Amino acid sequence: MEYISSEGLEKLKKELEERQIKIRQEIVERLDEAKSHGDLSENAEYQAAKEEQAFNEGRVLELEKIIKEATVLKPARKGQKTVRLGSMIEVKLVSGRGDNKKKTFMIVGSQEANPLEGRISNESPLGQAFLEHQVNDIIETETPNGKVRYKIVGIR
Repeated sequence: MEYISSEGLEKLKKELEERQIKIRQEIVERLDEAKSHGDLSENAEYQAAKEEQAFNEGRVLELEKIIKEATVLKPARKGQKTVRLGSMIEVKLVSGRGDNKKKTFMIVGSQEANPLEGRISNESPLGQAFLEHQVNDIIETETPNGKVRYKIVGIR
């Protein structure tokens, strides 16, 4: 089951529409142009367009499946006490040296994950560690850079 925010679902629908209408049409035009050059067996332009067509159609099928099967995340409720999918959390990095770096994360489905934007997947080790915890809980998880500890300071 794929979890996605309403904004993320809209992005996927727009991408699907663009691929079904605009990109398909562009590929058809490229194929027609390549066909006009003659022998298709040695036509690199035609082969490249066919490969792009296959990729586009595969992505269309993938998007249709995701959209059909997606479960839209409900926004976090005001006063929510535990971290759930769709929660925006503020955390403080805790270490033995007294670091107090604050970060904000949103727990999202894997389709929308983008750690550079603070959107972490519920399936990632960090996302899983936060789920079902409350304000003031300290979580510890393993990262590529070693163990990290975070204290949850707010849930929105």
